[in-house]
Amino acid sequence: MTEKNLLLIDGNSVAFRSFFALHNSLSRFTNADGLHTNAIYGFNKMLDNILDMFDPTAVLVAFDAGKTTFRTKMFDEYKGGRSKTPPELSEQMPYLRELLTGYGIKSYELPDYEADDIIGTLAREAEDDGYQVTIVTGDRDLTQLTTDQTTVAVTVKGVSEVEEYTPAHVKEKLGITPSQIIDLKGLAGDTSDNYPGVTKVGEKTALKLLDQFESVENLYDHVDELKQSKMKEHLIEDKEAAFLSKKLATINRDAPIKITLDDVQYKGANKDYLIDFYQRMDFQSFLKNMQSDMEPVEKKELKYTELTKDNLSLVQELPKQLAFYLELPDKNYHLSEFAGFAIGTDDSFYVSRNVELLNESVFTQMFNDADYSIDVFDAKRTFVGLNRLGISINNIRYDVLLQSYLLDTNDNSNDLGQLAHEHGYMDIDSDSEVYGTGTKRAIPDDDTILFQHLVRKVHALNILGEKLNDDLKQNEQLELYSSIELPLAIVLAKMEIAGIKVNQDRLHQMQSEFAERLSEIEHDIYQEAGEEFNINSPKQLGVVLFEKMRLPIIKKTKTGYSTAVDVLEKLRGESPIIDNILNYRQIAKIQSTYVEGLLKVIHSSDQKVHTTYLQTLTQTGRLSSIEPNLQNIPIRIEEGKKIRQAFVPSHEGWHILSSDYSQVELRVLAHLTGDKHMQEAFKNDQDIHASTAMRIFGLKDASEVTPNIRRQAKAVNFGIVYGISDYGLSQNIGITRKQAKQFIETYFAEYPGVKNYVDGMVKIAKDQGYVETISHRRRYLPDINSSNFSQRSFAERTAMNTPIQGSAADIIKIAMIKMQNELEKRNLKTKMLLQVHDELIFEVPDNEMTEIKQLVPSVMDSAMKLDVPLKVETSWGNNWYEAK
Repeated sequence: MTEKNLLLIDGNSVAFRSFFALHNSLSRFTNADGLHTNAIYGFNKMLDNILDMFDPTAVLVAFDAGKTTFRTKMFDEYKGGRSKTPPELSEQMPYLRELLTGYGIKSYELPDYEADDIIGTLAREAEDDGYQVTIVTGDRDLTQLTTDQTTVAVTVKGVSEVEEYTPAHVKEKLGITPSQIIDLKGLAGDTSDNYPGVTKVGEKTALKLLDQFESVENLYDHVDELKQSKMKEHLIEDKEAAFLSKKLATINRDAPIKITLDDVQYKGANKDYLIDFYQRMDFQSFLKNMQSDMEPVEKKELKYTELTKDNLSLVQELPKQLAFYLELPDKNYHLSEFAGFAIGTDDSFYVSRNVELLNESVFTQMFNDADYSIDVFDAKRTFVGLNRLGISINNIRYDVLLQSYLLDTNDNSNDLGQLAHEHGYMDIDSDSEVYGTGTKRAIPDDDTILFQHLVRKVHALNILGEKLNDDLKQNEQLELYSSIELPLAIVLAKMEIAGIKVNQDRLHQMQSEFAERLSEIEHDIYQEAGEEFNINSPKQLGVVLFEKMRLPIIKKTKTGYSTAVDVLEKLRGESPIIDNILNYRQIAKIQSTYVEGLLKVIHSSDQKVHTTYLQTLTQTGRLSSIEPNLQNIPIRIEEGKKIRQAFVPSHEGWHILSSDYSQVELRVLAHLTGDKHMQEAFKNDQDIHASTAMRIFGLKDASEVTPNIRRQAKAVNFGIVYGISDYGLSQNIGITRKQAKQFIETYFAEYPGVKNYVDGMVKIAKDQGYVETISHRRRYLPDINSSNFSQRSFAERTAMNTPIQGSAADIIKIAMIKMQNELEKRNLKTKMLLQVHDELIFEVPDNEMTEIKQLVPSVMDSAMKLDVPLKVETSWGNNWYEAK
């Protein structure tokens, strides 16, 4: 590197890039005050990368001073087509300046000029003074400034990477010299900056002209020599526009800037200022980096003792409140190898790679001694892992993963290191930092590295468990944690361990049946198309449907015609081929995802699948499952429902029993809103959709409610809960928008309690920033006061439906806990196998069926006391399909 190295950053351009690179993550990038921080975060990442990459001795960030510049005075429409800066970005700009102050970097703007002109002028002065110059921007227009001394680094992939333009790279990439870029703009214009260029002259034509004439001036000196053509006419007619466009594109390298090279010398960051700034922005990862930069030792070394069979008695000296961490490095902890464990308190830690030591009596007794309380990270994972070793644990106190999840469902990591950083504890690395990622992920061979990491995890649990417990107490969420989520983790662990048996023969039979059915549909499609083609190729399918068969074109893409499901649905009735294609896709999806997918995950040891329930994923509190996902088996079409035939009891003489809450979310709605009409319908065991239909359509008798009218009322019932618009409702049930609006207005008139609830929840969310379920499960809504209509509207809809969805989730969780307790208390062999949203699945021996048929509904309908009765529907059969 040269001794004098100037870094110039196009502030507005990089801020825009940062904002939109993380735009889809806006809800995550807000601080405690609700300030959006995604642009600040991205800008900070860029600064770290660029400062490290170019090691400058001087730095300046240039900003635009405003919309009015000398260019707008020359051409009123300059940049006139640009949309208004999003307010979520505008609010961050002052804080960007604070960030730069923390970095010790000057920022500058100049009235009537753009950041480009400041950069161009200071770059010229720096070149004259012997500097090497690097310009960082998201705008390729600045590549006109490249010289032997100046490189323009254009951001790509958001702001994480840059492409460096030198004169040679400009020539290679564009086929012109840097000085010709303004000529290119003069001829082709610029839609982004909204200046015209020459009519019908695009970039390719302009490049050809410049290859021949080198500049706009020389082109017009020889324009008469061009062959007569439309292009020549346009060139002559638009001569004034061409020269104006070139002038507008030219960066002013003699702007009257007041800042000098002496003013922008870089002496490094003000670390105390940055720490305070990062704390206000809630930038935990940057805080962590600051700490590691400031401390001579990256992490505090913790003293520990490696356990062997000879010194196990030392564990007995530990206090009765301690933390334990079992390392199962793979995501699927049912199959993961064991990497080791650590146990200890604030100042006494024991660690080993040998998990077989956990079978020694000192541990097996400790894990079941009521006098002990043990803190862990992910109780369910820990329970399953120990169970695989033949060990039970019954005295878990704090599960830091669950505690953190309940405190904020928006931003919760399954990595203890990352989660600790989110809560301000920095003396720990994430697993990816220690073990690596992807194919390079591996447990270190070095005992010191592994043991320090495991011990730091235990230390983090010692500190965080108590802290997060205090936070839960403040939020009135201790009952939610101790009575619902922690007991549920153990229930789920037992369900995962039990697994559910799958009849492989039936799956293989279905595989053949579906293959035959697909072949038949394929044959029909080829006959209707008049040719054979690849049905799974959107491009080939598009050509057949829209060019050969000339069906109406609904939507085009960059690569051809859209054949997405929503497009094909609109074409139903145009040709039999459409129904066949949709059927083909559905059955092919069922075949690959569910039949073949299930066959791959059946454990050879017990012929079962052992799903993993995700307890800390959804923001409403609902459970989901993976590997395999047993909550997503299709039920709308018969082929999908048949998959359930493969799920069978583990033993002869047993049956599968299914118990399902009936309309639980609407019952929760009736309870929360206190609406008398809705509550009356449920108390009288009326069909709520028929009851709603009668009210909306003014019908006198239930016999007047046709299936179609009931369907429409059902759509309104569920749509209202989720904040559906008149447009959305009209699309759902095939009526006009005016009719849909009337439906919604009538609904609110008939159910005034619902209207009051909807308005009230939005107000509560706006006032306090979150909403809660009946059990105080919180969901924070950082966008509830956003000036962006789309984001605010989504947050308002979320404010309405989260208490309903979340309370329904709480109800079935309570039912699961009570049901497991009853099964164990009564010493029954019946096992709870699956939870699928509002449904519980059991396998039941025949001699317990009479008792279970009464027990399950009675437990489920008494899980939570509401102002309306809960209703449970139960059925059973030889497999899950028959039980439904």
